[in-house]
Amino acid sequence: MNAFYKLYCRAFQLAFRAALPLLPYREPTQLDGLDAIAPLLQEKGISSVLLVTDASVRGLGLTRPLEEALAHAHVACAVYDGTVQNPTIDNIEAARRLYVESGAQAIIAVGGGSVMDCAKVVGARIARPNKPVQKMRGLLRVLRRTPLNIAVPTTAGTGSEATLAAVITDSASHYKYPINDFALIPDYAVLDAGLTRGLPPQVTATTGMDALTHAIEAYIGRSTNRLTRAMSEEAVALIVSNLYATYQNGGDLKARQNMLRAAYCAGVAFTRSYVGYVHGVAHSLGGRYGVPHGLANAVILPYFLEAYGPACYQKLGRLAVKAGIAKEGTRPQEAGEAFIRWIRDMNKKMGIPEHIDLIREEDIPEMARHASRESNPLYPVPVLMDEHELAAMYRKLMPREEKTHE
Repeated sequence: MNAFYKLYCRAFQLAFRAALPLLPYREPTQLDGLDAIAPLLQEKGISSVLLVTDASVRGLGLTRPLEEALAHAHVACAVYDGTVQNPTIDNIEAARRLYVESGAQAIIAVGGGSVMDCAKVVGARIARPNKPVQKMRGLLRVLRRTPLNIAVPTTAGTGSEATLAAVITDSASHYKYPINDFALIPDYAVLDAGLTRGLPPQVTATTGMDALTHAIEAYIGRSTNRLTRAMSEEAVALIVSNLYATYQNGGDLKARQNMLRAAYCAGVAFTRSYVGYVHGVAHSLGGRYGVPHGLANAVILPYFLEAYGPACYQKLGRLAVKAGIAKEGTRPQEAGEAFIRWIRDMNKKMGIPEHIDLIREEDIPEMARHASRESNPLYPVPVLMDEHELAAMYRKLMPREEKTHE
């Protein structure tokens, strides 16, 4: 990376870190189960809501108890269940129209990260009806209060119920990008392990590694504070102790509740301390090829940790000790390398591949530009990379027979 641009990136990140204590971060109020939602709405005088979900969640009957409780409380409920993996602007606009047509006064999201992100940006479009989604890309482009938002995660991964971020895909350009604004932090969250009971093992695996990626990237970056370090450490310890148990036995509700807590903690950490290049690259793969976000993060994470090397060993090694992967007193490099081995081994045990076979050489320059534009100067990564260095990372992710540059 150009020395002057590197200096600019670090100065930007330093200024942002200095401003952290002054910014209006908050956590959602946690509700005690779905049964608490209808009384809350009645207390606030809300008589009509938009429920945002997806076809699979609704098809499993996970929203039925909520829909019945709302009907019993005489709260009208319009349902948008068209959200797709990697939610699109078309999803946002369709749900927004339903919100307006139904006279809704609040939004409830029941689903994974895609559903919660869709609901967040619907709220942003309600708050800013004359501002298209494309112009909300980046940092602080909403800046208006959105309708009351209740987030109910059905996966333990994104932590979107705690974050100021939403990630949207522009179907026309195949460009996936984040929208970051304090207005997007949900007002309330419900963490109910019973809603994650039916997750297939592979979804459990990739969403769990997504949460791990959030915690690690927040922790090894250069914009941490006491809260985000503590939240990352708690998240990593819970994931290391519980992820494989939930993968093996989806009915282990104690382990699933621990994973929900881990995803939430990781969300609190990265919404303040941000993520890194793993996410920049994962978003580009999701936009171009539709690669699920958790899967992309799981595959990409060890490659970037290896590339950061000595720049992240001190912090990564500390995390390894906190999680019980390495013993107290282990040298940072040894502990950090042990953590990277643990990630690769866990991926293998859960059937997560080492490479992403959809990547085409001709797509790499454009994806690298998108990843660089998203990540620099905002993400306080241990080692800065420009688009050419990021392009080399995409090639590492390709199956060996597909690689054209070594």
